[in-house]
Amino acid sequence: MTPGAQAARAMERSCIFIIEADDVIRSALQFMLLGDNEVHTMASLERAQAKSQDSSPRLVLLGLSVVRRRGVATLADVLVHFPDAKILLVADRTDEALASACLAAGAHDVLDRPIGVGAVRKKVDALLGSRKLDPRAASGGPRRLSN
Repeated sequence: MTPGAQAARAMERSCIFIIEADDVIRSALQFMLLGDNEVHTMASLERAQAKSQDSSPRLVLLGLSVVRRRGVATLADVLVHFPDAKILLVADRTDEALASACLAAGAHDVLDRPIGVGAVRKKVDALLGSRKLDPRAASGGPRRLSN
């Protein structure tokens, strides 16, 4: 790859914050997204806010474990601190009521667990505008996408 192509590729990389209390889920999501993106992982919203001094995310993957601890008002905090970022919730199927409340509070979509590489990348690409979402490949399809 030529230096110019490498620079163009680096500029295409999106900054993604993964805010998830569960170490295993946080690491798995980071592994799935790291090649094409600049990925930062944090266990709490407070750490993400501190990290935003250095980087501004285009996408925030927010674990419902964080929302459960802080309440649905967590979405308002995320929207205030990361106003240009899309929010993708990472939820268990059993969290449907909480996930629906988060969508109503401003989240853009939900990624149901168990998570798979294909579903994660397709949802992330769709929210970042990188590629069209193929609803047959992503689990559950998008609930709401806004630009």
